[in-house]
Amino acid sequence: MNPAASPSDPACPLCGPAPAGLLWEDARLRVIHVDDSPFPGYIRIIWRRHVAEMTDLSPAQRGNLMQAIYQVEALQRQILQPDKINLASLGNQVPHLHWHLIPRWHADPCFPDAIWAPNRHDPVQQAAWQRQAHALTTQRVPLLRKAITDAFEGV
Repeated sequence: MNPAASPSDPACPLCGPAPAGLLWEDARLRVIHVDDSPFPGYIRIIWRRHVAEMTDLSPAQRGNLMQAIYQVEALQRQILQPDKINLASLGNQVPHLHWHLIPRWHADPCFPDAIWAPNRHDPVQQAAWQRQAHALTTQRVPLLRKAITDAFEGV
């Protein structure tokens, strides 16, 4: 059996019922806004079938997944105007193919390190970042969520 066509694994947290923050899904992909992140506009794109590596997908499937990643990144850049977008496909804890699309700002608590690194901020910087993150979350993230939903509706 082609691993890209293998059924879902009920023990996998990414295969289960539609998660909170779901913006769009079809038979191949889920696009999820990570609502509980301190990084505004953090999106996760999950391949629906249970596979662990990009090379488990056919070239056409890889192209489909990467096109979704490019589409979301472009919308993040346009709407949120971050200093950088981090793309990560780790799968070390959950061996199910998924990509993290994480907008980053010079003011965020871990910049320039990965978001999983220790916080670099003193209390004054932390307070400033929290104000900036709150403004992004309330003003721009709803626009991003709508733009992603609208962009994928026609797919």
